[in-house]
Amino acid sequence: MPTVAITTRGGGQASEIVLSERVFGAKANIPLIHQAVKAELENRRQGTKNSLGRSDMDSGGAKPYKQKGTGRARQGSKAAPHFRHGGKALSFHPRDLGHGLPKKMRRGAIRAALSAKLAASELIIVDDLPMDGAISTKTAATFLNEVAANAKKRMVVVESHGDVVIKSVRNIAGVTVRVAPEFSARDVVDGGIVILTRGAVAKIEAVLGDKADAPVVPATTIEVSEGETNA
Repeated sequence: MPTVAITTRGGGQASEIVLSERVFGAKANIPLIHQAVKAELENRRQGTKNSLGRSDMDSGGAKPYKQKGTGRARQGSKAAPHFRHGGKALSFHPRDLGHGLPKKMRRGAIRAALSAKLAASELIIVDDLPMDGAISTKTAATFLNEVAANAKKRMVVVESHGDVVIKSVRNIAGVTVRVAPEFSARDVVDGGIVILTRGAVAKIEAVLGDKADAPVVPATTIEVSEGETNA
């Protein structure tokens, strides 16, 4: 199983934490990650753009001029796209652009993205953000610069919806904050350096670890005394 040292203030390292092999040691699956990111981007599109096509125009019921005798090409309607004020060729209409992705594939993409971050040394684990119960963007920015120096983009994943941490981090440029396990594969891929708290790691492994990391329970032997039956 992957083992990572916990980063402390000043960039030092404390004790080590053993991570789930299923979540943080998954095989790289770039096509799956690409499919998950593409699905999320497609689902963000509203699909509300609209334009008037030839069939949407009120005009065009009569021929512009007679079929023969004018010397010009025959025309059947002024609503044709090549006429001024005609309908738009290949017009757009509101449509549903939603792209569904099975839950197993979404979770598999997150596992692959987290494992890729760990393999690339772009995943940092901390005990917690030292906010001492007070909202302070300066304190949060100083701590993030100490544990992930010279990083242009960082994603902080915490274990709970606490106003202190979220309000302290959300205004820092290049930093996004998520609450475990409420993030996607795109968040991981586009987040830069991923910073996880110890509590966030536990919640992520509880959701994404499934039954693969559950301990194997040995079979229990039941002794039957004399005179008893299994009927």
